[in-house]
Amino acid sequence: MLPSLQPLLRAWLPRQRWFAGKGRPVTGFSLVSATEVLPCTPGGPAPGLLHLLVRVRQSSPAGADCYQLLVGVRSTLPPHLAPALIGHPSSGPLRGLAVYEALADPRLAGLLLERLRVPGRLGALRFTRAPGTAIASTPAPRLVGAEQSNSSVIYGDAYILKVFRRIGAGVNPDLELPLALARVGCDRVPHPTAWFEAGRDGGAGAGVGRAVGGEVDGGFSGEVPPAPSPGENPDDATFTLGILQPFLTGSADGWQLALRSLAARDDFTGAAHALGRATAEVHTALADALPTAVLRRRQIEHIASVMTERLEAAAEAVPALRPYREPLRAAFDEFAALGARGRTWPAQRIHGDLHLGQALRTPHDGRWSLIDFEGEPARPIADRRRLQPVARDIAGMLRSFDYAARTHRPPAPGASGPSPRPAPSPATRRWPEERETEEWWSQQWSGRWSELNRAAFCGGYAEAAGTDPREEPELLRAYETDKAVYEVLYEARHRPDWLAVPMAAIRRLAGEPEELPAADVEERYRTAMAGYHDPGEAYGAVGPPPPEPRGAAGSSGRSGPAGSGAPDDTDSSGGTHGTAASGGSSGPTGQPGSSTSPDASG
Repeated sequence: MLPSLQPLLRAWLPRQRWFAGKGRPVTGFSLVSATEVLPCTPGGPAPGLLHLLVRVRQSSPAGADCYQLLVGVRSTLPPHLAPALIGHPSSGPLRGLAVYEALADPRLAGLLLERLRVPGRLGALRFTRAPGTAIASTPAPRLVGAEQSNSSVIYGDAYILKVFRRIGAGVNPDLELPLALARVGCDRVPHPTAWFEAGRDGGAGAGVGRAVGGEVDGGFSGEVPPAPSPGENPDDATFTLGILQPFLTGSADGWQLALRSLAARDDFTGAAHALGRATAEVHTALADALPTAVLRRRQIEHIASVMTERLEAAAEAVPALRPYREPLRAAFDEFAALGARGRTWPAQRIHGDLHLGQALRTPHDGRWSLIDFEGEPARPIADRRRLQPVARDIAGMLRSFDYAARTHRPPAPGASGPSPRPAPSPATRRWPEERETEEWWSQQWSGRWSELNRAAFCGGYAEAAGTDPREEPELLRAYETDKAVYEVLYEARHRPDWLAVPMAAIRRLAGEPEELPAADVEERYRTAMAGYHDPGEAYGAVGPPPPEPRGAAGSSGRSGPAGSGAPDDTDSSGGTHGTAASGGSSGPTGQPGSSTSPDASG
């Protein structure tokens, strides 16, 4: 069967947003597993459904990747499914039939929900439903059309099914972590209702393992390894294929809410404080549910070394970064020096790709939930499961506030980035010719908005966790600097009009003075806020109307660093737990997705 599909897949796969090998020619395919979920009767009215795991070879030293394909088969494709067409095989058992993306067909997407409703095995596939749950019948499903690294199907207003496309060996953190949080009663994350896998008990395991090459066992001596989940047999390979979770109807993500606050010049500190509390609750629950470790000198020096190497590489690629190389390197040196003097830090499982776009606020109670625990899809699952300091998540959120503040104004006509502004004077770093203009004051006000909300987030985190991340400035500065360096590299490569956004953070982290005394901006900020009251957790009751729904189990919908308004190194999709689907490679929020920041294992 696969030989007859190869010419079609060779043309179709590179056009899919979730295909990670764009720009490199496909050189071959090999079949890992094939399961007939629903037989197709040639000439009959009913469609068939094939589930395929296919290894795709490309001209790359990275080797082959394994992809999950859900292929619908019909004698004749209805007009409304024409955009989903893969092609018509000219040979083999599917000769003359129409093969197409099955998730676009409500009938076949509904069949997947039926399979999840009744646990059991089907060929290489294993369907599991969480204990004590029941899956009700729902209206016709709809495919979320604006994702990148994965695909999501929304079933009415009840569920969302996230289907992973690029498959790696190991339990996906997007299943593992929410299940662990459910075990300890953490309600800040939508709990998985059902899921399906391949590879356990023989299945397709060996084939998928080969597909991801040498990635699974990577690391360095002295690393903090990814510990198995309770009850997990490390030798019992599992490959997560899809997760069904509750759909958070009407929720809005933090990036959308932040931009609304900026556009209306509304206070957001109550919301930021509540988000800090929610983040701390999740971190605390993860530490209770899963193994933890301690970072000592060897791990700390390794992390700092990797950060420094990334800075040097970015500075070579982006000339604008070179004048700040020394003060930025000092942040990593200070971090390493503390480890050399005996300082240690706890390490645990974390979100791994946290930003405003990964936080949803429900309209009826204003409560925050965190979504999309997949981590960075471009990295091996074993790496994503390693223990890390919570400072990495916190730094990602702090950078997201800064990105929102710098990008909230609509782009100028014909421009892809924020509205342009004249370059500052090299001597003063100011814009004297615009000093008293509304545009200039808006920029200053936005910077103050970022400062206040970053502080509010940390304050909320400290309340719930009992430790204030600002009390460990060397650790937080190292991770925030590493994130900003990644953002500079991403924007320089993909969105040069946006380079000024992370460069502003680079100047701040390098110790340059503020453009205007904070007190002056503070006075105008407080004047603008006079009489405004933010209801904190109850924001949804009085806030702006919710956006169009976007999905609950969406992948890390990154625009850049991932739905936070910053860049994304994975070109993956944004969270879709209940907000509008994310956009393309620049991300739904404009911020680059997560960087490949080092963890305890490097």
